[in-house]
Amino acid sequence: MSQQKKQASMLTWPIIRKGLGYILSGKLYVKDGHLPPANHPIPADFIGVCVASAADADMDDYVISQLRSVGIAQARLDFTYGDLDSFNARFLQRLIAESFHVTLHLVQPFANARNMENAAEQAAWQTFLVAVLERFGSKITRVEIGTTINRKRWAGYTVNGFLQAWDIAYKEIRQRGIMLAGPNVTDFEPIYNIGILDMLKAKQQLPDIHTDNLFSERVTEPERFDHRIFKYRWATKLKFNLVKKARLLKKISTDFGVKHFMSPVAFWAIYRIQRLLPDGRQKQADYAARYMLLNAASGALDQVFWGAFICQREGLIDDGLSDAQYPALERVTHYASVDGDLNNFRCQPSFYAMQTVAGMVQGAQYKTALASSNGLEIHHFKTTLHNIHALWTINGKIALLQSIYHTADLQQAEVIDRDGNSLDSPPHIVSEAPLYLRWPADKLIEVKPNLALAKDLAIHAHIQGQQYYPFHKDGWFGLILAKNENEAALLGQQLYPGKLNSPQKNASLRHARNAIWALPDPRDAARKVTVKQPVKMYPHKQLFDRFKPSKAKRSWNGAVELLRRGIDTARPVAFFEKEHDTTLKQNFYICDYVKADCSVGELFVHFAQGNKDFHIAAKNISISAEETYRQLAQYLHQMHKNGTFFRDLSGGNVLVQVLENKQLHFSLIDTARARFYNHGAPIKQRISDMARICNKLHQAGRERFMGLYLANIGMKLTPQIKLAFFLYDFKVSFKRKYGRKGIKKFLKRFNKAS
Repeated sequence: MSQQKKQASMLTWPIIRKGLGYILSGKLYVKDGHLPPANHPIPADFIGVCVASAADADMDDYVISQLRSVGIAQARLDFTYGDLDSFNARFLQRLIAESFHVTLHLVQPFANARNMENAAEQAAWQTFLVAVLERFGSKITRVEIGTTINRKRWAGYTVNGFLQAWDIAYKEIRQRGIMLAGPNVTDFEPIYNIGILDMLKAKQQLPDIHTDNLFSERVTEPERFDHRIFKYRWATKLKFNLVKKARLLKKISTDFGVKHFMSPVAFWAIYRIQRLLPDGRQKQADYAARYMLLNAASGALDQVFWGAFICQREGLIDDGLSDAQYPALERVTHYASVDGDLNNFRCQPSFYAMQTVAGMVQGAQYKTALASSNGLEIHHFKTTLHNIHALWTINGKIALLQSIYHTADLQQAEVIDRDGNSLDSPPHIVSEAPLYLRWPADKLIEVKPNLALAKDLAIHAHIQGQQYYPFHKDGWFGLILAKNENEAALLGQQLYPGKLNSPQKNASLRHARNAIWALPDPRDAARKVTVKQPVKMYPHKQLFDRFKPSKAKRSWNGAVELLRRGIDTARPVAFFEKEHDTTLKQNFYICDYVKADCSVGELFVHFAQGNKDFHIAAKNISISAEETYRQLAQYLHQMHKNGTFFRDLSGGNVLVQVLENKQLHFSLIDTARARFYNHGAPIKQRISDMARICNKLHQAGRERFMGLYLANIGMKLTPQIKLAFFLYDFKVSFKRKYGRKGIKKFLKRFNKAS
């Protein structure tokens, strides 16, 4: 280990010691910290954005016009060595001239920051500071010192090096009467905040504003309790959601005598979203609005900044570049410039979501949380003109608007969607995309008691051109997916569950525990829909399923969640269930009829017989075993990577269509048993799925197919995996021989023999 690394390691211990001392003394605690406190003002300039420009002066015009459009007056600009002679000085002068409130973030290049214990480097830093402050110091709102200091691989600082940089900056900034912000810890790692603030307090060099880049995107949703703090088992007990993190960091600020707290950078990168969910742009917009609403509700922050403003990964505006063109240094550390061609820029949905939330809550009074931290969020803001309720759910869940408000109040509400569009009437449901209801300021709104999510019910909020409509009639409840109210009414009328009757076995697509049959599609006479109803319920299943959602609802939930995660399945049309049904059989799931060339089960049985190709006569095309294994392995890897544990991955439940160039399109059916994670499916669950689908495949085929699948996760076909397959094969064989079906076959043979 080099002397520098040894020194950095030794200097880290005081931070750990001071941080742990604070935490173990019980100071890192706020009662009900996960819930927003009531009745506090939100600054009129609460929302900010991290900005940059480019060599072309037209970029200055574009950025400023877009800042005006989004309704944000707070701008944070990164400024580094050489920028006094670059376009950044021109852009900074323009921001000042246009009356933006500028946070000037002074960034040392990595190599210089790494050498800050060197006297010559300290002198260079001081020279830079003096030149910048003399030219711009009196014209800006504040200077921020510190750059993701708890990420040494980005910032370069040792602890002592940072303290040297801070000492020089503190003296230069203080003597000019400029507001000082820092130290720019990134993410929620309070040991660093505590340790650094403690050291700065001992030196009598505390900042005016404590800064922490308050990210929560790795938790997938800002309302979610953070599993990274003592892992999943403790997540719901410790309740570290965004609100609690903000309130605790504010408490740390106050305990060390710093009156103000802000988050100078946070975002949710689209590429990170799309590791789990395909609708990255829509999910980013949901997140951006909810992130700002929750931070406003927390009462902990003076300002919250989104960054970067223009960037393909995290920006409110897409620069049109690919992820491969993203700079080597993360923009959370240094947002040096805007890249790309202006002609290729486009506003993301998050731009309009931010525009809307800025117009709604900046300068408002936060009144109270009507619901929070239970999957349903309802927050009451008040301005001089309006009472505003912001509503949303998390993680694909829904709430019914009629279960929250009285009809008269809904009829009088102005309804605005996440992106600022006024709606003619309130939607029927509350989803992941925030919804705003607005009434006159003197209007009293009384919500119904026991506010909660619709029980055990999920949707995919971003199916383009489709909406969800609750169904209530004659003791039936359900949900219909349709393009408009007229189509929903047609589906409800033509597929009315009180008139649906399962046909006889010979007229069904399948008839065992469930009856599955096809009906004409009311929307298009040339198409069909598939109906599924449970018709046989064994005593033990009837006992245990009493405590579960109906089969129809489980099928619906599984299907919409698969679509939400980008996994193809038959498009759901509706589900219906009879309320208070004790038979557990009065429920129907309806989906589009899937035309398939074959199933994976048919392919695997064919290959297990020694055939190398499967011929589809209708298309006069053959599919090779190798291509099937390769494409299916990739498909199932993606399914598991996106957090799906299907649990019923038999070959018959994976339908196959052969497209052009022998590309195989896979579609899952029988979705009722699927389970979902907010991370990739665990390896044990993956192997369970794979053992099931390989049951009818021969050993050579299994080894090739599993080799291709496991290569995606850097694994090989180990004896442990082979054992899992053997045990599943044994289980299936045993059930066939001694289970219900085996006994029935035995009795049939016995009766024939006698």
